[in-house]
Amino acid sequence: MARAVVEPAVLELLRQYPRGRPFATTVTFGGDDFTMCAHVRAQWAAPGQAKIALACWVVNMDTARYFGDNPPAEAESRLPPEGTAEWDEELTGRVIGHLAARMNALAAAEPTTDEHLTITVPVVLT
Repeated sequence: MARAVVEPAVLELLRQYPRGRPFATTVTFGGDDFTMCAHVRAQWAAPGQAKIALACWVVNMDTARYFGDNPPAEAESRLPPEGTAEWDEELTGRVIGHLAARMNALAAAEPTTDEHLTITVPVVLT
């Protein structure tokens, strides 16, 4: 998930948005049985550095089918306050760990007050 959708989303956010302002998107990755979702926030932290915050969760399609909600409710694809999704701390830790390694994070991931994990990475956009 880190390589397939999160890292490209981070790089695209950094290319598209001006320095100094935070920006966010939610990306998904999955198949017929489940969809992994990641809420990605990025903000320029200093010249050549960006702060990346990430929260991941899984939407289980089989559970939704069992309870008669096929496809799952739209609220499950968003975190509160807009949605009902609950972050998966273990999944988030694994994904941000891979992202940190791929993007040469400057320090280990730190938790935020809103259930995201944050890393600061060097960024050179071409």
